[in-house]
Amino acid sequence: MAYTYEGWTLYTRDVKLKGGRNQTIYFFSKNKPKSGTPCDKPTNYTVGVNKRTGLPYLKKK
Repeated sequence: MAYTYEGWTLYTRDVKLKGGRNQTIYFFSKNKPKSGTPCDKPTNYTVGVNKRTGLPYLKKK
């Protein structure tokens, strides 16, 4: 089940960094992105909201 927050859906995507290491990133989107899959909120994270832009983000507890 995908996690949603006030109309924003949480997505995940694996990216390859310049050093060759793979990393999983999480991001919120209101529309379906070009790449990424909907996901649940990871454990030990809470949702914060940027005061200036109103965009949600994940932060560690």
